[in-house]
Amino acid sequence: MHHSIFSTMRSLNMMEGCKGTQVYALNPSGTTTTTNGFGGGGGVGEKFLQNLLANPVRSRSDRNFPASQSKDEVNMGVLAEALASYGLPKTDLLEPQIEFCLKPMNFVETLADVYCRMEGCAQFGKSKMFLEQCAIFRGLPDPKLFRKCLLSARLHAVDVHTKVVLSAWLRFERREDELIGVSAMDCCGRSMECPGSALVTGYNPESATDPCMCHRGKDTEINMDEECSTSSSRGNEEEDFDMSFCIGDDEVRCRRFNIASLSRPFEVLLYGSFMDSRREKIKFSNNGISAEGMKAAEMFSRTKSVDSFNPDIVLELLSLANKFCCDEMKSVCDAYLASLVFDMDSAMLLFEYGLEENAYLLVAACLQVCLRELPNSMHNPNVSRLFCSSEGKDRLSYVGHASFLLYYFLSQAAMEDDLKSNTTVMLLERMGECASEGWQKQLAFHQLGCVMLERKEYKDAQKWFEAAVEAGHVYSLVGIARSKYKRGHMYKAYKLMDSLISDYTPSGWMYQERSMYCQGKEKTMDLSTASELDPTLSYPYKYRAVSKVEENRLGPAISEINKVLGFKISPDCLELRAWFLIVLEEYEGALRDVRALLTLDPHYMMFHGKLQGEHLVELLSHNVQPCSQADCWMQLYDRWSSVDDIGSLAVVHHMLANDPGKSLLRFRQSLLLLRLNSHKAAMRSLREARNQATSEHERLVYEGWILYDTGYREEAIAKAEESISNQRSFEAFFLKAYVLSETSPDSESSLYVIQLLEEALRCPSDGLRKGQALSNLASVYVDVDNLDNAIDCYTNALNIKHTRAHQGLARVYHLKDQRKLAYDEMTKLIEKAKSNASAYEKRSEYCDREMAKSDLSMATKLDPLRTYPYRYKAAVLMDDHKEAEAIAELTKVISFKPDLQLLHLRAAFHDSMGDLTSAIRDCEAALCLDSSHADTLDLYQKVQQRAKEQPKT
Repeated sequence: MHHSIFSTMRSLNMMEGCKGTQVYALNPSGTTTTTNGFGGGGGVGEKFLQNLLANPVRSRSDRNFPASQSKDEVNMGVLAEALASYGLPKTDLLEPQIEFCLKPMNFVETLADVYCRMEGCAQFGKSKMFLEQCAIFRGLPDPKLFRKCLLSARLHAVDVHTKVVLSAWLRFERREDELIGVSAMDCCGRSMECPGSALVTGYNPESATDPCMCHRGKDTEINMDEECSTSSSRGNEEEDFDMSFCIGDDEVRCRRFNIASLSRPFEVLLYGSFMDSRREKIKFSNNGISAEGMKAAEMFSRTKSVDSFNPDIVLELLSLANKFCCDEMKSVCDAYLASLVFDMDSAMLLFEYGLEENAYLLVAACLQVCLRELPNSMHNPNVSRLFCSSEGKDRLSYVGHASFLLYYFLSQAAMEDDLKSNTTVMLLERMGECASEGWQKQLAFHQLGCVMLERKEYKDAQKWFEAAVEAGHVYSLVGIARSKYKRGHMYKAYKLMDSLISDYTPSGWMYQERSMYCQGKEKTMDLSTASELDPTLSYPYKYRAVSKVEENRLGPAISEINKVLGFKISPDCLELRAWFLIVLEEYEGALRDVRALLTLDPHYMMFHGKLQGEHLVELLSHNVQPCSQADCWMQLYDRWSSVDDIGSLAVVHHMLANDPGKSLLRFRQSLLLLRLNSHKAAMRSLREARNQATSEHERLVYEGWILYDTGYREEAIAKAEESISNQRSFEAFFLKAYVLSETSPDSESSLYVIQLLEEALRCPSDGLRKGQALSNLASVYVDVDNLDNAIDCYTNALNIKHTRAHQGLARVYHLKDQRKLAYDEMTKLIEKAKSNASAYEKRSEYCDREMAKSDLSMATKLDPLRTYPYRYKAAVLMDDHKEAEAIAELTKVISFKPDLQLLHLRAAFHDSMGDLTSAIRDCEAALCLDSSHADTLDLYQKVQQRAKEQPKT
């Protein structure tokens, strides 16, 4: 039946749908274009589905179906009509995404250069170097590298401004604004993010372990309406007064020496050649200070404190200090006023004063609140106006608070909030104005080009991309080519990419981009070359899949899209597969993919950005067997047992629809997303789990996982311990054991981890989690050489369908020198977990070389991101004295996955071949990724020593 449905849809001539963040275009704009051949202008289909969803159970007469037609047939017809209204994706409108980050032409050389400059950098300059490293790592798939560099930049920060921005950025990375009950100025006990610590100037890279300063000033309540307390008893000091300042009808008695000591201008006024220096009474009415303010100045001249004054009086003193250059008084007033800033209201009240009076610390405190309230604070028109305008940037600059770092952070937050907004554009423009170093200009101009391209302002996009290229960012040529193409200059775009391929070492993304500007066999060849050079690129798979759909070959189309979904789950690829499955009337599979897709992006719009994903779930649900929560649990066990992570994700999504407030399900969802390398979505689910937690001990566990995933291991352990003190639970013990096992790998810690996991297993939990705990416990038993206990744990895990335990059991058999049993155990895993790359990879360790090659070849085919097969193949080539081929094998994969282990191995190969220069470069690149990697450090030192001893030619 699907052939007839497909033919019907192919025969329709619909208007082209809008381009959104979907499978068919770069631009997530939702703006409609008018090219023929791309189904669905949106209006007809959207209204149709809205009516359907409003009244899903219609009589046959309403739909004009024959009386003999079943309800299922009616629903099939409905879906066919819906698809016809929205149309199918077409190859003409598929576009690869232009990356928004810095993308060096030679990533390894760039890493090596950054490492060398970092090592030779003065201590006070390291923070800027780590920020540059952040910009480079932003494009890598592992977010922990970026966060680690961000933390290092904060650790080495010197001035208050840098500390304020980086502390807020670290907090923003965890999206603590989404945590219910958490205030922007709350401190979680980490010095690096403490709002108090950020306002303390000075270089102290050891301060990470220092107690934070978040409780400053809490012992003293400040009443904004309190009268100025300047009338305290002065004892006999009044006898020392030898002059007065006359302000209006008031006379403020002072001691000449004390006032003169406030500043050089006061000293000249009171002891210089002016007439006032010989007067007992000095008129002071025109200096903008009240009598109360002058009384406070007199008291400050004696006490050097403003703590007892009304804040309005302190503001007067700040103004007076500026006019008469009273540096000490200004500093004290500045610090006092900064201590009053604790939320957006107080920040907005005092921000303008700080800017007017050039109060560095006060502006820093106000700036800190605004940054820690992102993205919501940017919706305040006063904040937006200050940050976005050139005038606002100049005012911040005058006070010492306009920097590339500030606008880098602001622009990244704005792009996440609304990529195409005017706010985003203006912040990127300010970022470009603040850029001084080459990499800063490259980043600012390239991102401006990307945003303008999204806004369909192609002429401006081309201008900014050209500026980025001029600043040295060669990758921005892709943006120039795309802008030219959008402006109708397809041949110029092709020539530009063709010259790029000729001038530089070819990369997969170069051929991918050139394929955009050619047709037929040439396009097919470019896409094949792109996949060969970089098999992780999604666009070639998507294009080939949609091409097969256009040829009415839906089975091969699904097989093609399955290739990329096997190692990289993404909403656009899941949407494509769901689309194809609906046409094939495989509604259960389509529903699975849409549910998984919505877990990654809850607001995703299907069918050219015209239909909410949740609406499609509702529509598809009418065509599958309904499931109770108990049925879902059974399905989850089955999916988990078959190592079907996407299927498991879909089941959890269904369970959450039935029970949306279940925090444990949200937590399970986050674990599945982490397994699928969807870090951003995983953290979102974890935050939702924390917000929905119904008990304190449960909330603490989720907060602990958030801390662990963002690099704070000690704090995560503290949360687990606090949770256990409230109530003993499986998850609290498991969290503590998990973090400790990675933090302290010594044997004593391993024994403690065993105790913790045993305590966890004594607590109530479901079989899925207990299977994981048993598997982890077995792994620790292996580490302490207790293999019999490990076998028992793995066996118990398998008995409750924790299929991954086969891999651990195989390891134990291998350690017991029972290779055949190990091989058989992995074969069982392969049989249960179809298309599991890690299973083939692990089985290769338990067989002869030829069989190992076959398994590793399959592992690479299923998941080209796994590095062990490449390392094994290269090692075999080296053993066979094929050094050049071994190096080439590693170079190929490093070009699209610059992995630490791969770089270390290639450095060792270069060293063995006597190519010390290349060995040093690879070591430096690896150390840029992890400066503490012991094996690479050892190799680096040895190679450097040999290079020094090598005679110069």
